[in-house]
Amino acid sequence: MSLNRLKQSVLDANIATVRHGLVMATFGNASGIDRDSGKVVIKPSGIDYNEMTTEHMVVTDLDGRPLDNRYKPSSDLQTHTALYRAFPAIGGVVHTHSTYATIMAQALTPIVPLGTTHADYFHGKIPVTRHLTQDEIDGGYVAATGALIVETFKNRDPLEVPAVLVAGHGPFVWGRTTEEAVFNAFILEEVARMAWHSMVVNPGLKPIPESLLDQHYYRKHGAGATYGQ
Repeated sequence: MSLNRLKQSVLDANIATVRHGLVMATFGNASGIDRDSGKVVIKPSGIDYNEMTTEHMVVTDLDGRPLDNRYKPSSDLQTHTALYRAFPAIGGVVHTHSTYATIMAQALTPIVPLGTTHADYFHGKIPVTRHLTQDEIDGGYVAATGALIVETFKNRDPLEVPAVLVAGHGPFVWGRTTEEAVFNAFILEEVARMAWHSMVVNPGLKPIPESLLDQHYYRKHGAGATYGQ
């Protein structure tokens, strides 16, 4: 992918998070990576979404070192790059403070698969990280957040559950492309909203059976998928 195309894709992803109601003010960011060149593109810090253009997009290397000095990158850059380094199959990352996903993150409550809507997109519960320690916060909060997410996904496939709730903070979501990452962030918020209301109606609700989870997930994902044309 050309750098210009990647910048446009990342701009579109950031605008889409606002359009879908996932981001208010400047509380969020989306990024993308070109795996061939190792270049990461992310939104600039603190610029209004209505004013952003492709010229505002910040280019860095995989370690988060800016390759131009026109604009400061998003303050969450080091979290994004940690995910790109650890999860080589992903091509886009989205961070929001969307309402229901953030409620669950603040409540330290994983989103378990309570229905087939969840199972269509997430093969299992969406985990909550532990809280960062004081040393981790003091030693580099943003990079430590990325390391914490990677720790949480030890022995997990990040593409089977492409989202995490960072304790006391909010969701980080990813996908094979920036477009897929935005879509997953949109679905995450809807699943979180459904789960929250379901648990209010029935506080003792249990997850759906694993056989039903597998049936719905694998009809859309993997070599045997049958959903779609």
